Amino acid sequence: MRMVFGLVLLAGIALAGGAVYLAKGRISEYQRANQQAQEALAQIVPTVGVYVANGPLKYGQRLTREDVRQVNWPEDAIPEGTFIEEAALFPENSDDLRVVLRAMEKDEAIMAVKVTEPGADTGLTSQLERGSRAFAIRVDVSSGVSGFLRPGDRVDVYWTGRINRGGNDRADTGDVTKLIEAGVKIIAIDQSAGGERSEAAIANTVTVAVQPYQVAALAQAQSTGDLSLSLVGAEDDTVAGEIEVDQRRLLGLTEETVKVETTTEKVCTIRTRRGAEVVEIPIPCTN
Repeated sequence: MRMVFGLVLLAGIALAGGAVYLAKGRISEYQRANQQAQEALAQIVPTVGVYVANGPLKYGQRLTREDVRQVNWPEDAIPEGTFIEEAALFPENSDDLRVVLRAMEKDEAIMAVKVTEPGADTGLTSQLERGSRAFAIRVDVSSGVSGFLRPGDRVDVYWTGRINRGGNDRADTGDVTKLIEAGVKIIAIDQSAGGERSEAAIANTVTVAVQPYQVAALAQAQSTGDLSLSLVGAEDDTVAGEIEVDQRRLLGLTEETVKVETTTEKVCTIRTRRGAEVVEIPIPCTN
C-alpha cells in the first residue's frame, strides 16, 4: 500500500513539473510575440491617403472616379503634385473631367503633370511649359534613330552642312557636322503626342519643345543643311559639350604648308665705255 502511494505521489510530482514547464514555455512565447509586436508597432510609418490608378490608363483617356482609388502612402515620400483629396481631383462645382496626358500603369500615383485641368484640351499646348515653343524637325529612318523615338524622350540635335570659313582657299570650305542643341525634349511623333508606342515606327516629323531662340537656330539649320537626332539615355544627366567634326579631322589629316620656290630671271650684261662713262648693255645669256 505504501509503495502504491509512493508511486502515485511521484506521478503527481512529475505531472506538476511538466505542467510548470509547459506553462513557462507558453509564457516565454507570449513574451517574445509581445516584444515583436511592440517592435513592429514602433516601425509603423505615418501614411496619408493618395489617389492611384485603378488600372492601366492610356493617353487621351478621360479620368473618372471609377478609374482611381485611394491607398495609404508614406507621408514623407508623397511625390509633388499627387492628389490627396477627392475634391481636388474631381471638383464638385464642375462636371468637366480631366484627361490623361501620360500613360499610367495600375497603382501609379495620379499627379497633376499626368492629367489636364478639368475640361482642358489635350493638344500640344498642354505639354508646353511656360516660355517653350513647339518646333517640327524632318526625320527619316537614319536621322530619326530607326523609329525608336517616343514622346518624352530627349535627343541631341546635330547639323551637317557646308560652311565657308572666310578664306578663298578650298581648304577653308568643307562639310562639317556640329552639335547645335543638347537634351531637347520630344513632345510628339508625327501626329501622336502619346508615349504609349510599343513598337518602332518610322516617323516623318518629330516635334520638340524649345525656347524661342532655339526655334530660330533650328529653322536656320534645317534650311541650310541636314539635321540628325541622337537619343539620350533616360537616366543620363550629363550635358554634351561643344562638338564639331569636319572631313580633315574625321580622316586624321593635318594642314600642309606648300612651299613655293620663286626663280629670278637671270640677266646678262656687258660693259662698254663711252667716253668717260661706263655703260652696261643687256645681252642674251649664252649659258
